[in-house]
Amino acid sequence: MPTIGVGRDLLFAALGKTYTQEEFEDLCFDFGIELDDVTTEKAIVRKEKHLEEEADEDEEVIYKIDIPANRYDLLCLEGLAQALRVFCGIQEIPTYKLADISKDAMLKMHVKPETSLIRPFVVCAVLRGLTFDKARYNSFIDLQDKLHQNICRRRTLVAIGTHDLDKLEGPFTYEALPPSSINFTPLKQERSFRADELMEFYKSDLKLKKFLHIIEDSPVYPVIYDSKRTVLSLPPIINGAHSAITLETKNVFIECTATDLTKAKVVLNTMVTAFAEYCENKFVIEPVEVISSDGKSHIYPDLSVHTMEVPLSYINGRIGISLEAEEVTKLLYRMQLYAKQSTSDNKQSNIIVSVPPTRSDVLHPCDVSEDVAIAYGFNAIMDQAIVDNNASNRLAASLTLLPLNEMSDLIRKEVAMVGFTEVLTFILCSKKENFSMLNRKDDKSKAVIIGNPRSSDFEAVRTTLMPGILKTVAHNKDHPKPIKIFEVGDIAILDDNDVGAKNLRQFAALHCGAHAGLEIIHGLVDKVMEKNGITFSPGDKSGGYYIEESDEPEFFARRQARIIYKGKQIGIFGIVDPEVLKNFDITDPCSFVELNIESFL
Repeated sequence: MPTIGVGRDLLFAALGKTYTQEEFEDLCFDFGIELDDVTTEKAIVRKEKHLEEEADEDEEVIYKIDIPANRYDLLCLEGLAQALRVFCGIQEIPTYKLADISKDAMLKMHVKPETSLIRPFVVCAVLRGLTFDKARYNSFIDLQDKLHQNICRRRTLVAIGTHDLDKLEGPFTYEALPPSSINFTPLKQERSFRADELMEFYKSDLKLKKFLHIIEDSPVYPVIYDSKRTVLSLPPIINGAHSAITLETKNVFIECTATDLTKAKVVLNTMVTAFAEYCENKFVIEPVEVISSDGKSHIYPDLSVHTMEVPLSYINGRIGISLEAEEVTKLLYRMQLYAKQSTSDNKQSNIIVSVPPTRSDVLHPCDVSEDVAIAYGFNAIMDQAIVDNNASNRLAASLTLLPLNEMSDLIRKEVAMVGFTEVLTFILCSKKENFSMLNRKDDKSKAVIIGNPRSSDFEAVRTTLMPGILKTVAHNKDHPKPIKIFEVGDIAILDDNDVGAKNLRQFAALHCGAHAGLEIIHGLVDKVMEKNGITFSPGDKSGGYYIEESDEPEFFARRQARIIYKGKQIGIFGIVDPEVLKNFDITDPCSFVELNIESFL
């Protein structure tokens, strides 16, 4: 979850009310966010520099607030304050409009065909008559940084450029040119650079060097010019110094270049809706016409409201409450969603929800149900049966366990009752732990590898629970023997589905001690299968389960077996190979079992 820092006094002023810390924590909880920390700017600096100076009484208090990752509208003080005002009934939902100007009078952005080689999309808008003060200006810049880190994926998908429109002259052109032919003075610099020189110059810049790789190796760089060939920006690296915004800026031109058009439109909408309240005409945004290289014309920003129809029974059933349509519409209004009741042909009561441009996170009826649950109050939801469309009582979907989780809990309970202790290990591990330390070879066909991992300890998603369990034993070698531990958790393997990988729920257990024979772990396998109603049927390949000899490198030869159920291998058990134990610095013998829980469903 992203965390934003807002000044407490500024936030309370925007809300029109002062809260105690406990009252504000309660308000955050009710709204589905969390007050993570209370600090000051100077305290943050002291912490970074490891200073032990005493705090001043007049330091501005900063609230660090955790925001849901998909609520881009809450990433700045303006969006957060507005959402809380609507939630508390202080303010009505604002209506955002495009300025009423003719298409001929609109600013235009012409897109050249060469941009398809690097960043093919651009969307634009203008905020007219904007009034900045220091706090608003800082919030405006900070929102761009937050969006760049979040939905923009560090500028790889979208890059935002903001400019003082009064220093520019339209129409604008979005081009892609060889680096040697682009020359301009970048932001915060006093001399002009060629684009290729700029790349070398910024390799020593701590902030900008991490974005250079996005375009550095391309034969052409994206660039935006005005009608006088003044460079607005070299996306996604840096803006030009000529059009830099200041506290005195009144008219702001916003452009978002992108490789993903949908995300670009979301980012643009987030920027303009958050700060349109400071415009001379509140909540009015001036559109810009973007003319593609094929001659097609598009008007941005797209502030249209999209609607979805959600059955009332779906909302009540998901949450576990019984509300009338009128109550649901009032709760949705508190979450900035217009809603009204309708009746379908089969007399089923439906809720028609109008989703404004600020709520790009609302994509599915389950998102609507979530907002109803937040406004209703999670603490008010009781564990009780509801009446469904067939007039029968049942638990709400939100209150019933998924079959896989129910099966997982059953196995946890039974294995714990025979003396094993549950452990929880990291789902990420090193490639060495996942392969070579288990005597396995990486054929590149199974493991999900992490791109640009923070450390070598988290290079891959585990394809077995074995490394984590063996590491647990290695860190507890002095514990009295035998050590009997188990884990129920997910692994991930590559797959041909649309995601490219899939999760599998696994059960694994280990017995470590001087007498960790095959019969001990075999007995545990029989116990787990028995509790699932599966009998041991040697030679019977249609009914129960049976075992057959296996030859896996992580186990001792001829002291291992695969578990076969319904004609498929669902697991394996055996005595861990001494070389594997040595790799994990374990001196006592170990027997181990791992099987797939989903095969029981």
